[in-house]
Amino acid sequence: MTAPLPPDAAPAAAPGQRTAAAGRVGEAAPRPDGVPKVTGAFAYSSDLRHQDMLFGHTLRSPHPHARITGIDLSGALAVPGVRAVLTHRDLPAATRYGLDVPDQPVLAEGLVRYQGEPVALVAAEDAATARRAAGRIRVGYAPLPVVRDEATATAPGAPVLHPGRTDRYAARAPHPNVVHRQPVVRGDVARARREADVIVTGEYEVGMQDQAFLGPESGLAVPAADGGVDLFVATQWLHMDRAQLAPVLGLPEEKVRLTLAGVGGAFGAREDLSVQAHACLLALRTGRPVTMVYGREESFFGHVHRHPARMRYEHGAARDGRLLYVRARIVLDGGAYTSSSAAVVGNAASLGAGPYRVPHADIDALALYTNNPPCGAMRGFGAVQACFGYEPQMDKLAAALGMDPVVLRQRNALSQGSVMPTGQRVDAPAPVADLLRRVAARPLPPAPPAGPGQDPDPRTLPGGLGRTTRGEDVVRGVGYAVGVKNVGFSEGFDDYATARVRLALAGGEPVAAVHTALAEVGQGGVTVQEQIARTELGGVRVTVEPADTCVGSAGSTSASRQTYMTGGAVKRACEAVRAEVLRRAGARLGRRPGDLRLADGAVVAADGRTVAALADVLAACGPVTAEREFRHRPTEPFDPETGQGNGHVQYSFCAHRAVVDVDTALGLVRVVELAAAQDAGRAVNPPAVAGQIHGASAQGLGLAVMEEIVVGEDARVGNPSFTDYLVPTALDVPPMPLDVLELADERAPYGLRGIGEAPALSAAPAIVAAIRQATGRALRRVPVRPEHLTDTG
Repeated sequence: MTAPLPPDAAPAAAPGQRTAAAGRVGEAAPRPDGVPKVTGAFAYSSDLRHQDMLFGHTLRSPHPHARITGIDLSGALAVPGVRAVLTHRDLPAATRYGLDVPDQPVLAEGLVRYQGEPVALVAAEDAATARRAAGRIRVGYAPLPVVRDEATATAPGAPVLHPGRTDRYAARAPHPNVVHRQPVVRGDVARARREADVIVTGEYEVGMQDQAFLGPESGLAVPAADGGVDLFVATQWLHMDRAQLAPVLGLPEEKVRLTLAGVGGAFGAREDLSVQAHACLLALRTGRPVTMVYGREESFFGHVHRHPARMRYEHGAARDGRLLYVRARIVLDGGAYTSSSAAVVGNAASLGAGPYRVPHADIDALALYTNNPPCGAMRGFGAVQACFGYEPQMDKLAAALGMDPVVLRQRNALSQGSVMPTGQRVDAPAPVADLLRRVAARPLPPAPPAGPGQDPDPRTLPGGLGRTTRGEDVVRGVGYAVGVKNVGFSEGFDDYATARVRLALAGGEPVAAVHTALAEVGQGGVTVQEQIARTELGGVRVTVEPADTCVGSAGSTSASRQTYMTGGAVKRACEAVRAEVLRRAGARLGRRPGDLRLADGAVVAADGRTVAALADVLAACGPVTAEREFRHRPTEPFDPETGQGNGHVQYSFCAHRAVVDVDTALGLVRVVELAAAQDAGRAVNPPAVAGQIHGASAQGLGLAVMEEIVVGEDARVGNPSFTDYLVPTALDVPPMPLDVLELADERAPYGLRGIGEAPALSAAPAIVAAIRQATGRALRRVPVRPEHLTDTG
């Protein structure tokens, strides 16, 4: 029997609220969690409380690579208030887990592979006691040489971080420290190279970006009377969490029950496990509820990050600007464990030529095991790194040809019917050239007044209120970029979502209750489910039940897939409910169901006349429930040697124009404007679409000029705090004018297109292109720092 969630543990404003009455598909709809979040009433997972709960804490390795020579727990066990101390010896069943490959230890056993790897767990009566006890655990370490990059990972005699690999990627890996390699080969690059009139090459680097969500990893595990456990947690994928947890806990999946707690942002970092296994292990050991909440520094060590990348590109073109070939090598740093690196490699390779027609391609992408922090999913997922490779190349090519960079991009732009380097045909609208036209056609923002006698507002200049300049050394630049991102899970993954919808009377009025496992992480998925149910069921009031594992999987809130996938499942379930309601109404009224529809709480005939109140039909015939799964069209794995195959479900495109001002004396940058144009297919909730584009663009801005986890030559993190890891604030984010197109993809529900990631691709290269134009510097790496823009760099 499922243990009930204590009243004081319930997420006060989590996704189970009454909804507003207005807002169908295509209309603006208010978010039910909006007001609670703005006013501070929303309960996040870190706010969960239980009257009898303990506090958990994790002891982590200070070394990036070391053998554990011994662990002494006596000091921790002697601390008053400590109720449990666990190491790998206390694990009841499976000792490893993983999103793709189960290679990550629940607790380190004999070896640590990155700084911050979990070694031991403590549960105590309060958080301070748990931390103090963890600090009294004595661990002996024998440091080992670190693997930090491709040279140290593949050198003769390099330490093999995962000896004896048997995972599905191991046999094809060119070296044991290569997680996965995916080539994409099409046409004859050697011949195209001989025929090219202009060839440009470039080497580019992307730093390690953090998701920087505000809500830290947290959860509450409650042991149940049946020997199972109920976990209330901030996550992106409830069912995948359960699939990894059950073997670790030694329990059948039905005894591991997860409920989504309030999530304070995700962006990919909550796809992998963090507190889940540790909190459950402590709860089952002590027989008491256990809460775990990471501090900010621990959060930097407790989740995956964006893969750093080193890339080499070569583009060849004819004199008229036609792209003839692209050759690229993309090396991603996966860190210590597999996580989702293989899928990131697949994206980087398959999207590595960008949104352009390229008849000949030779792209090679791979990810490495290193002793750097583990890397995995982050918004853009491999396509961000590739975009910072191919877009600077297009600017270089335009300069070599004497062409306008926008015109060159438009000349080679993908369109519907174009063929990708993987051989997959683009079979839905691909308005790449039009997106570029729209951002280029916008009026440029005015320059701030500068020069003798001028006193410009400091907020309009680089350095802002620091008043570092009056504009005397400030130059302006304009840059463009466009990117392509896949939507949904790819390469043959069985991607589906489940929805259960029940239409019944509540207080005398018809109410539709929607139940899915969709993880609401701030993207507005709850609102979308409501909109779809209102649309399909004639505007009835809708409630969305809390997401949990008592219903079938919704898949991950990632890959820009939830509106497409879970939205599709809700649509199908609502259609089934509607069909049954109309069947029952028709039988009762002596009418054909096909001549009836639902509208505004009534059953309506074909001529528009109301023939029955929906409440009366439900009162007479009872509630109607339907559960449905939705699957997108099948995909297939890329060929392991050529990368050919229909690997993706859908493509999403976004273009940016960036305008920047650069203080060339101090190397300070102000992004003046960041205009975007994107095709949404169908804007299900237009304000939410704008919010997604703005948010992704802001993260791209951070990657361009601010955000990087600094990892030293010793594989240690140098800035695990928001003091030293800088993210854009309201003063850094510029006006972001938008053009949102709605060109329907006929294979998608309502014709929609996933939109949450594509803007994260093109924002950074557009900003860096603008800085290059302003300064004349090559700028091959992001983030761009002040020393890169002055003679001191």
